[in-house]
Amino acid sequence: MSAKKINSALISVYSKDGLEEIVRELNRLGVKIYSTGGTQGFIEGLGIEVETVEKLTSYPSILDGRVKTLHPKVFGGLLARREESHLAQLKEYGIPEIDLVIVDLYPFEETVAKTKDEDAIVEKIDIGGISLIRAAAKNYRDVVVVPSKEEYELFFKLLKEKRGSSELEDRRELARRAFKVSSNYDIAIFNYFNEGTTDISFKYSIHRSDILRYGENPHQSGVFFGDFDKLFDKLSGKEISFNNMVDIDAAVQVMREFKKDEPTFAILKHTNTCGLATRPTMQEAWDAALACDNVSAFGGIFVSNGSLDLATAQSIHPLFYEVLIAPDFEEDALELLRKKKKRILLKIKEFKLRKRSFRSLLNGVVEQDADLKIETEADLHLATKKAPAESEINDLLFANICVKHLKSNAIALVKDKQLIGMGCGQPSRVDSLKQAIAKAQAFGFDLKGGVMASDAFFPFPDCVEIADKVGITAVIQPGGSIRDGESIGYCDKNEMAMVLTGTRHFKH
Repeated sequence: MSAKKINSALISVYSKDGLEEIVRELNRLGVKIYSTGGTQGFIEGLGIEVETVEKLTSYPSILDGRVKTLHPKVFGGLLARREESHLAQLKEYGIPEIDLVIVDLYPFEETVAKTKDEDAIVEKIDIGGISLIRAAAKNYRDVVVVPSKEEYELFFKLLKEKRGSSELEDRRELARRAFKVSSNYDIAIFNYFNEGTTDISFKYSIHRSDILRYGENPHQSGVFFGDFDKLFDKLSGKEISFNNMVDIDAAVQVMREFKKDEPTFAILKHTNTCGLATRPTMQEAWDAALACDNVSAFGGIFVSNGSLDLATAQSIHPLFYEVLIAPDFEEDALELLRKKKKRILLKIKEFKLRKRSFRSLLNGVVEQDADLKIETEADLHLATKKAPAESEINDLLFANICVKHLKSNAIALVKDKQLIGMGCGQPSRVDSLKQAIAKAQAFGFDLKGGVMASDAFFPFPDCVEIADKVGITAVIQPGGSIRDGESIGYCDKNEMAMVLTGTRHFKH
């Protein structure tokens, strides 16, 4: 028979929020309660009788509370199968059956996030609690386990509906959740101790997940594993899809490169930046970004590094876009933008990214350092006789950021801190350059005096030759080709400047 009545319970929790109604209901049902430490005091404070674990085991809590529940009289009562041979042993040794365990572990991850004090962190590694969870979950055919405060509400509902009994499927589901809790906990501890070592292990545990509107295409389902609300406040709009999420990530990666005191606006389409500009005001930055390619902006992702005012919002509002991201919105600007109910408005809390990135490939996963390198003027090595002017240096650094966030092969053309042409995703770098030039000319930009950035080295001088013929005066690239001299030589003969960064920003 799968239905089992709860006659006894062991409760040992860190978080008491939501516990009171459970304890009162257990007491009403006549369940015998065992507890220890702070949980025992909490239950007694409710005026409910509780037997201490110390009385059960005839052993005190020792080692500053490190050892309380680790005893055969506790684990015997949890692990015993409710069958003749096991029950006979319980009787022989005076061990009571324990039908329910409620545990909430020490907050290890929260402690790691708050302090660097290793002693404090180590003390938050729960031993007794995790052992209780695993033991009860292993014996789910006979024992109910509530492994964290996240399950308090579910268990209370079960307790009320089934009047202190549980079915096998209930116990198995709670056991599943218990092993999820224990595996997450162990991975968090491992990653803490593994940080900075040479041990290459791929172990991640993400507690939160959100069902996406759909996957890459509408016939595919999608799930985001992460805490979206930790990064953003969603102020308006429809549910987020897989593609929205990928584009939002790309937008955040672009905008984290720019200083808060330099008003910058970016427009992305399919993760590629098609509009990007820095100007004295956000309104001007938006106008310049849109001018880069006002056709591709349709249905794009918009992102700024500063607050959006009403004037900027009025310029944005008539356009169709998927997502608009900003650190803040002035009240009247937000009121206007919210009128289009489906448009997703996100207030970003900080432009911060993980230091490691990974993706699924074949039958496994590849992981790497995230590309967080941001070049400065000190990183530029002059390769040509002619040095770039100060204004060109600023544009070269801007172009280097632009090209870093385009799919390879990638070329970015920039003038006055505005992306005036871009080419990407082509099998030939020459094709990408021709694409960038064609786009710049199609939108009426004068390329004379502009600069060019390449995400990887030039294997031949053809790109600098083509760029020279349309008026490009300075080039930034990583260098590293055995034929670098040919591109540099062409620049010297034609009074172009070229700087090398020594860092490739290739992006598949």
